Amino acid sequence: MARLTCEVCVLSALLVLVTSAANVYAESEDSNDEVTVEVEEEDQYRSPSIDSKSIYLAEHFDDESAFKKKWVKSEAKKQGVDENIAKYDGKWEIQAPSRKILRDDLGLVLTTEAKHAAISALLDRPFEFKDKPLIVQYEVTMQEGQNCGGAYIKLLSRGANTKADLRKFFDQTPYTIMFGPDKCGNDNKLHFIFRHKNPKNGTIEEKHSKKPTQRLEDVYKDKEPHLYTLVVRPDNTYSVFVDHKEVNAGSLLEDFTPPVNPPQEIDDPNDKKPDDWDEREKIVDPTATKPSDWDESAPAQLADPAASKPAGWLDDQPDMIPDPDAQKPSDWDEDMDGEWEAPLVDNPLCTVGCGTWKPPMIPNPAYKGIWRAPLIPNPNYKGKWAPRKIPNPDYFHDDQPFRMTPIHAVGFELWSMSPALLFDNLLVADDADVAAAWASQTFDLKRAKLSRDSTSLWGRMMRVMNYSPGYWALYGVYVAIPVAIYVAYLVRTAREASATTHYKLAPYLYTTTVSVTLRREI
Repeated sequence: MARLTCEVCVLSALLVLVTSAANVYAESEDSNDEVTVEVEEEDQYRSPSIDSKSIYLAEHFDDESAFKKKWVKSEAKKQGVDENIAKYDGKWEIQAPSRKILRDDLGLVLTTEAKHAAISALLDRPFEFKDKPLIVQYEVTMQEGQNCGGAYIKLLSRGANTKADLRKFFDQTPYTIMFGPDKCGNDNKLHFIFRHKNPKNGTIEEKHSKKPTQRLEDVYKDKEPHLYTLVVRPDNTYSVFVDHKEVNAGSLLEDFTPPVNPPQEIDDPNDKKPDDWDEREKIVDPTATKPSDWDESAPAQLADPAASKPAGWLDDQPDMIPDPDAQKPSDWDEDMDGEWEAPLVDNPLCTVGCGTWKPPMIPNPAYKGIWRAPLIPNPNYKGKWAPRKIPNPDYFHDDQPFRMTPIHAVGFELWSMSPALLFDNLLVADDADVAAAWASQTFDLKRAKLSRDSTSLWGRMMRVMNYSPGYWALYGVYVAIPVAIYVAYLVRTAREASATTHYKLAPYLYTTTVSVTLRREI
């Protein structure tokens, strides 16, 4: 009867625990009036669709069959690296996000790490840098965070190498713009690089934008989707946005390194500093002589002649004495540790001072130190030498760097130490309103869903856990604790029951054993 009562108590406690958790969750759900809307909006998600002549590429990655027809995986090899790792053998797959946000939403996932990977697709039509802005927009979700590697996109230049065969896409394939996040260690970057063609000699040079004005560490570790947008305008201005917030802006003419236009004048490489050019502003006075009364041997300090020994000074007493209260430790071994000596303490008799008294030192008024001749202005000083300027033979002035090489394709050419990089909702367009409409059907829905989730109890728990699957194991252990206690209780009661039965049968077994023994003796 007692066992049954305890089992009922444990089961009741488990029921209360489960019921309480359910009630808390239900109260949290009931307190959030947006829960019903959340489910409805998730069910209503459809792949984005915008019909506009302003679009050059719109890729949502939700249709795997269409993706396979359009996107081409590279079969090339990276130059300048070991042959064993040169091949672009990183794997790309269309997958649902590991953390589901919108139903039926898929993305392009780089599933491998520490491998070179490249994939590309042609635009619906080339983008010409004429009178309309270039807008590049795409989402990146670093599902496992990012330790080292890039997640940027390359806008490939129109040309024979690009159009002929995208299977040959590799790191040396000409591109017009490179844009997107990149990280290694504590170096967080958001690239905007464009390749400028020298109008004078046709050479190509990379131009790197200034650093963003805002810190972007969180985008590499929060495991949430982020929207990257680049706008390059015909007036040579540009803007970079992360999640619709401007983080960088400036001019193609003024905010890039190296600058688009070279200087009009340069240093003459053939000009050399004359041998007699004197750059010393001051020199030692050659006419100066050391004064006859200058004593270099006088010390810097001397004993104060006015000082006298204080009254009460004990010349024969030491400053420190052995501690009279100290005792040799009981485990002290003189053969091993040597002769024991008590530690020293301040001598209590030295209230004024003990030992040999010496007067304090004071600065020597006669001290002059080593004599040095004074400095005077150099009569032959000609200033700091610099080579003369000559007209720059390579000078040009390009007042329209926006007129870049037309874009024919887009591609991801990456190496990452973090798996499961997810790319989604890539758009190349020339209208900001179209880009905003595209984001409203994709990224904005995700952010709204995430915002609603963060207000729920479970959403807050998951956010604290940084959406790490490993925490599910911890949750499982938490749930298993009462079950384990109950199982342990059953085992213990079973053992007690077995012991009780054995105790009750013991007299009978003893009697039987004695009878058998007596019979054998008889």
